Amino acid sequence: MSPTAATLTDALLRPILQADAAGPRITYYDDATGERVEVSAITLANWAAKTANLLRDEMGVQPGDRVAVLLPAHWQTAAVLLGVWWCGAVVTDPAAPLAGGADVALCTAERLAEAEGAPEIAVLSLDAFGASVDGLPIGVLDYATAVRVHGDAFVPTPVPDTATALADRSVADVLGGALASARSQGFAAQDRVLSSASWSTEAELLDGLIAVLGAGASLVQVANLDEALLTRRVQVERVTAVR
Repeated sequence: MSPTAATLTDALLRPILQADAAGPRITYYDDATGERVEVSAITLANWAAKTANLLRDEMGVQPGDRVAVLLPAHWQTAAVLLGVWWCGAVVTDPAAPLAGGADVALCTAERLAEAEGAPEIAVLSLDAFGASVDGLPIGVLDYATAVRVHGDAFVPTPVPDTATALADRSVADVLGGALASARSQGFAAQDRVLSSASWSTEAELLDGLIAVLGAGASLVQVANLDEALLTRRVQVERVTAVR
């Protein structure tokens, strides 16, 4: 990356959009509910763009601002993370308490109390059909309602590759770490990677999501993994790696 190169999101998304925009990029399962959602690279990019527009235009996020993402591993969480990085903002350490240290927080209703120190808050239902969250406090945005009106294209401001992206790690460091992780885990562009990692730590986020995208692979992300379904799912989803 050059000194004023692309954002982390551009660096991750541009190669996979050029290689296979329509193929499955994230396939999300919740074994507790039976939910299955599959999104392509172009759909993921569209949701990331809508999120970035929401963050910048409605929540005032600027490059360098700190954003707490208090969400479980989910395809919508991936779109949120990519939206934050497209703005040139910093995703705070997933394992650290918010403690008022973030400019913006995106969370589930169950974690709203953790986000109360942030000046701007949006709550996600993570519902497959885009249901809103009822009964939110005044001033707290319902993500599903707010994001719909924003465009699915985003023009980012280029950021230095020394700019912080995740916790205290720079864009270049995160990208380099993701590519190194992908190599060590044996991920390649043709792979379908099944994971049940929670993304609740910096390492899990890097190894379980960013490394997969950085390799150009696709992710089968499973919440509430039922081991009895694993063998069949590996076959049905043509999984080539389980982490």
